[in-house]
Amino acid sequence: MLRIRFALAAILAAAGSIAAADVSLNNMFGDHMVLQQGIRNKVWGKADAGEAVTVTLGGQTHSTTAAADGSWHVFLDPVQEYGGPHTLTIKGKNTVAFDDVLIGEVWVCAGQSNMQWSLNQANDPDIEKAAAKFPNIRLLSVPQVGTQEPQWNFNGKWGVCSPETAGEFSAVGYLFGRQLHQTLGVPVGLIDNAWGGSAAEAWVKRDKLAAHDALKAIHERWLKTEEGFEAAKADFEKKMTEWKAASETAKAEGKPVPKQPANPAGQMTGNARPGNIHSGVLVPSIGYGIRGAIWYQGESNAGRAYQYRDLFPFMIKSWREEWGLGDFPFYWVQLADYQAEKAEPAESAWAELREAQTLTMKALPNTGEAVIIDLGEGKDIHPKNKQDVAKRLARWALAETYKVPGIACRSPLYKSMEKQGSKIVLSFDHATGGWRPFDVAEPRGFTIAGADRKFVAAKAAVLGDGRIEVWSETVADPVAVRYAWADNPVCNMYSGAGLPLTPFRTDDFPGLTVEAK
Repeated sequence: MLRIRFALAAILAAAGSIAAADVSLNNMFGDHMVLQQGIRNKVWGKADAGEAVTVTLGGQTHSTTAAADGSWHVFLDPVQEYGGPHTLTIKGKNTVAFDDVLIGEVWVCAGQSNMQWSLNQANDPDIEKAAAKFPNIRLLSVPQVGTQEPQWNFNGKWGVCSPETAGEFSAVGYLFGRQLHQTLGVPVGLIDNAWGGSAAEAWVKRDKLAAHDALKAIHERWLKTEEGFEAAKADFEKKMTEWKAASETAKAEGKPVPKQPANPAGQMTGNARPGNIHSGVLVPSIGYGIRGAIWYQGESNAGRAYQYRDLFPFMIKSWREEWGLGDFPFYWVQLADYQAEKAEPAESAWAELREAQTLTMKALPNTGEAVIIDLGEGKDIHPKNKQDVAKRLARWALAETYKVPGIACRSPLYKSMEKQGSKIVLSFDHATGGWRPFDVAEPRGFTIAGADRKFVAAKAAVLGDGRIEVWSETVADPVAVRYAWADNPVCNMYSGAGLPLTPFRTDDFPGLTVEAK
């Protein structure tokens, strides 16, 4: 079952019920929490204006005074040793103590439904949950609240990973964290704030989006929706009156009840409105000490894939600036194969979104892409094999963030092409251990085109130096090659390390989504 969506009204009520006279903390802090090892962890909360507040962890103590609005924060000195349990104590006019606090590695698990998808919904949930006996893995889920008003707090708390608690948590998040925990032997804290169906623009500050030359069109498009909301609401109420009458008539006549009209209020509090998730979900957690983030999203933005070339790196840079932890590691999952396989080459918005994701890896430091073009299901946008998805993400963290030797993490990446008569020869980076075509010996998934830009299925062969030559008897003078360029391509190239070749194209011909805003 997906995580229950908490009503915004309940969250606001909970935040408003905090007694001003007592020291209180954001719910990022609580029993069983994990503090990030090796950094200055921020601890924050509320108290009376001018109230003295003291925070103690182990042998360190820090004091501050609440500001005029009651807010306060301190920074803990970095703790270099993993482990615990510790007690975090906050004292003002009252005393708050959090027990069973661990020092470990903390990761945010964000995105849309494929990140939200629970362990209960993944492959082998019965044996996965039975084995989830990891008391030093801690889990925290942030409810889905969509609002333009930045929230101070949320309804949630840390829990200890067990066969009873793991099933409802993000499958990719849990399996990623488990791999880190088992490999590194350290406590791991996982923060799941994913929201199914969410658009990337909902995860960033609205004013920053509006000020961005390449992205302000998103903001302006939503202004028109917002301006028409009152009229849409009045129209909805009229349609609801008509629907209720029609429903009663249908029931009386034994006929099917007509479909209920859609409430436009859902757009205002939903997961596509720019800034909604940022204000309702991210703001309460921004500033909490983390090592990095993993991300699985893109399906909702595929129709605007060219725009994603700007939007996705903009989102990552925005998070990094707001968290104040520098260029923390940010690893994501490239879109899987999905929908019907097509025998003939065709344009593809999903292929263009995958390309935008890959370009982001080149644009920003300390980023990485888990290629899963082989793990999808044509019939289901939510493939159940989350185990291999999580492993490919964990490879990035273990190899690049934690510098564990001998672990491959980078899928082969197109580097350059050279035309040799009627053939095109391709060179690649990160083809570790050479090539291993899957299932059959010959490479599959390549298409080729001449100056007419009409792609046809191509033949391919691996050369002795790791390059791949591509050709077709029907294209005498080729100019471009593509690989796995489809919603659900038939392709089979892996590196010797077992990682799939990243989908690519050598051309820059305008695609399906080039004009989409």
